[in-house]
Amino acid sequence: MRKIDKGLEPQRLAAWKRANPNGKYEDLSHEERQAIRQTCTAEQYFLCGYCCDVISGETSDTMNEHVEAQKLAPYRTVDFTNIIASCTALHHCDNAHGSQHLPVTPFMPECESEIRFKISGRVEGLTERAKETIRVLNLGDTEVSNKALIEKRKRLCDALLFANGVDPADGLDDDALIGMVVTDLLQPKDQRLEAFAPVLVNIMRGWLTA
Repeated sequence: MRKIDKGLEPQRLAAWKRANPNGKYEDLSHEERQAIRQTCTAEQYFLCGYCCDVISGETSDTMNEHVEAQKLAPYRTVDFTNIIASCTALHHCDNAHGSQHLPVTPFMPECESEIRFKISGRVEGLTERAKETIRVLNLGDTEVSNKALIEKRKRLCDALLFANGVDPADGLDDDALIGMVVTDLLQPKDQRLEAFAPVLVNIMRGWLTA
């Protein structure tokens, strides 16, 4: 997970809210929903707000996800600061969240420190609320819970390491080099980040403190 800094809501949504002061998300047209989806996707550098896999911003692979679920906060359904872009993968992220409470969210800096990723592809929570968040979103703390995501995360993180001249089996113990790779991974190219780049950054920052 990577902290998301929300920007301005899309003008189309702002105009709709002015015209419909009591409106709810279910009342939005496809055009307003797509404007939200594209704006969220762009400010997230085309990564899912939960698992950090690549998304396109189109309905085929991207959902408008209410971080505080609509059933739990019906007054926030068109609050742009409560909406992120999530992947549409089965069994995790938006698909797993439903109406459950999410203790650690992508709006909190702690999402980058309390949730720790491993080179094996697995994820672990360092606090009880982080463990609950991983469970709610099914982010893969065990292979039993989400083997497919764990394997995909490992495969693409390994590819990113190889692309940066690092053998995943060896790791990297040079703090300066780790810092350089981290900086490069967090630099968007054409306004996009590589799939799982924030996950690999989380892993490498763990090497710094090991």
